[in-house]
Amino acid sequence: ILLLLRNPKDVATSFYHFSNALSLLPSYESWDDFFIAFMTRKMPWGSYFNYLSEWNKHVDDRNIMTMTYEELKENPALGVKNISAFFGLSLTEEELQGIAERSSFQSMKKNSPTTHGALGTVLFRKGGVCDWKNFFNEHQNQEMDKAFDELLARTKLGTKLKYEIYCKT
Repeated sequence: ILLLLRNPKDVATSFYHFSNALSLLPSYESWDDFFIAFMTRKMPWGSYFNYLSEWNKHVDDRNIMTMTYEELKENPALGVKNISAFFGLSLTEEELQGIAERSSFQSMKKNSPTTHGALGTVLFRKGGVCDWKNFFNEHQNQEMDKAFDELLARTKLGTKLKYEIYCKT
């Protein structure tokens, strides 16, 4: 199992846009309304914090590889190489590089009309890291920091997320 994680502030920001763009999900009048729902664990697929807390119980299982979105953005070729090794795939450097290029956010976004149809514009918005800074106000930032500190900071998955790097202003 490849468990791909993303920092909670960017998850919230991304899911806000995803929810408002997909008519099957509840939409929100404002970012503030969404943030309250996110922090009070009233999301259609449950709580981010509960989700990671459950996965943290399995972080040392041999059949689970944990990687972060941010890691893949930092070094896509190394990420693909590590995933390939985890799944026991023997790929050449050329094949690994080709996969890294084709699985980049920009490449997937460009090809999304073909691969995902109309849903592509919903799934592939920006693909960046730290877009949360454009949405969180100071109070929301402090509230998320507090929740992360209380619920995840001292866990292996919490450490893996590099919260101090990606979620501190």
